[in-house]
Amino acid sequence: MRVVIVGRGRLGRSLALLLPARGQPVTLCAHDAPVPEAELVLLTVNDDNVAATAAALPVGPIVLHTAGALDLDVLRPHVRRGSLHPLMSFPGPERGVPPTDGTPAAIAGHPDALAAARRLAELLGMRAFEVPGDRRLYHAAAVMAGNYATVLHDAASALLAAAGVRPEDAPSLLAPLALASIQQGARVGPSQALTGPLARGDAQAVARQLDAIEALDPELAALYRAVGAYGLRHTLRDAGLSEATKAALRVALGLDDAAR
Repeated sequence: MRVVIVGRGRLGRSLALLLPARGQPVTLCAHDAPVPEAELVLLTVNDDNVAATAAALPVGPIVLHTAGALDLDVLRPHVRRGSLHPLMSFPGPERGVPPTDGTPAAIAGHPDALAAARRLAELLGMRAFEVPGDRRLYHAAAVMAGNYATVLHDAASALLAAAGVRPEDAPSLLAPLALASIQQGARVGPSQALTGPLARGDAQAVARQLDAIEALDPELAALYRAVGAYGLRHTLRDAGLSEATKAALRVALGLDDAAR
């Protein structure tokens, strides 16, 4: 199959290295350059450029985009349209190409496009899965799991540095704990994997931590409260905490419903 990748961004350039190494030759071109004849065109351009780039392509080839948040209508007028979105961060070949074996990849589209997307994913060793619903929610899930996990890691690093640890050491010191927690959640489910004062119902520890964080940075305290509130209401919904313990935790977190 003749494959053309349109878009010389981080993902496009990474796939242009990965696919030939797995036996699939590709041609990489910029989004504003003429596109060679192909059986499959993979658009790795910025989200804002997907519709215009697709509209400029000749109708006939299978056309896939790699935009996690966009539906397939942006690929009109192409009938055999679909998507392939790896659930992985690609920082660009200059920083390193991540391993793709076992990486999940969301696919969707016309049957021919779906088959092509699955073939590319499996060629890369990825685990293809279909997303038939709202792609905005799918992409929001990816953002929270990937990007916002990094934000939480940054916030936790700020707290550790405020406790006296060298700021440059804080992220690496916290990384093993963060990675182990996520891996445990993948194995047994988040509700069973969650540990710490919230999971054991230690309202006094939560209150003491919040007092210290509030004095340091009210914005960090608000983040701690928001994440703790979600964990209490959802992640620990079936954890067996008594109503008295839940009430104490709500008070410690300063939730609006604590006095109800």
